[in-house]
Amino acid sequence: MSGINITELDKVYDSGTENVVAVENLSVEINHGEFLVLVGPSGCGKSTTLRCLAGLEDVTDGSIRFGDNDVTDHRASERDVAMVFQNYALYPHMTVRGNIGFGLKLSTKLTGDEIEQKVESVAEMLGISKLLDEKPKALSGGQQQRVALGRAIVREPSVFLMDEPLSNLDAKLRSDMRTELQELQADLDVTTVYVTHDQTEAMAMGDRIAVMDGGVLQQVGPPEEVYRSPVNQFVADFIGSPSINLLSADVEGETLRGPGGFTYELDDPEPIAGHDRVRVGVRPEDITVVDSGQNTADVTVVEPMGNENFLYMEMDGHELTARVDPSIRPAEETQVSFDFREAALYLFDAQTGDALKTKTDNVDPAVVGATED
Repeated sequence: MSGINITELDKVYDSGTENVVAVENLSVEINHGEFLVLVGPSGCGKSTTLRCLAGLEDVTDGSIRFGDNDVTDHRASERDVAMVFQNYALYPHMTVRGNIGFGLKLSTKLTGDEIEQKVESVAEMLGISKLLDEKPKALSGGQQQRVALGRAIVREPSVFLMDEPLSNLDAKLRSDMRTELQELQADLDVTTVYVTHDQTEAMAMGDRIAVMDGGVLQQVGPPEEVYRSPVNQFVADFIGSPSINLLSADVEGETLRGPGGFTYELDDPEPIAGHDRVRVGVRPEDITVVDSGQNTADVTVVEPMGNENFLYMEMDGHELTARVDPSIRPAEETQVSFDFREAALYLFDAQTGDALKTKTDNVDPAVVGATED
């Protein structure tokens, strides 16, 4: 077992007419036994990074180390990794038993009895012992996913690589499998790199998450840190559901002025010193509906979620979302006043998108934990 060190990794494809940069100057160190989630929109380079780690893609530049071993130029079969794919990639003509044990027959000198013992042990761990003699077509999506995981686990690799393995499952099963995967990875203590485009999945599963965009690593850190202290507007906008509210505002001394008469006076104007215009961000859970206030918006949709309501609002063509107590349910097409604490405010450079202020700058974590979801 080992950690992973990726150093200045580049992956460039030659399309014939131009070079396409899929991954650019990626450096990240993954600790032994860590569950790291690569997350980002489609085409951001996360799956390409995973394939480079697996040895399925050649690296254009940079290096990959598993522990003390430089595997940059090693073939996939020489890297001691196991990969779980989105489509499970099971052999349809083989039973569950055959699928799980197939890799051991090819890569080890274990006897038939030894392989059988390993297969049965893994099947029991995954709760699929009764399915060992079934073929994939007779299994549900969740059962097929467990078989794919079993095929990876039975090899006892030093690294697990998972490429959106839960995306084909329904919402309830996906949630259940997330928990099972986390427990399984913790029990096995295997370094794991997990790829997903689902930021909720990333937040729920990762010891750390690495946010990518356009082939470039934007930020890596614990989920709470990335959520509360994003390095730029892209990360703030991508991480969080519902998404952060963003609008442009002019800076007039200590006051922010935006669309629809939006006005907000800062007690601490230091973050906006030297800026004429900024992007203002407020998380939905930090917006409070008040009886009267300086800022107002028109309610377009109220979405009850049981334990909370989502208010979708419009302010001079700009959409806002508030995450409020279920007792707050204004009629649609009515106007409401809203407010938020300055401590919860995000500010970003209007040109570069770099963070000028995040909500953790002035928020006591103990208070946040007591008042927020």
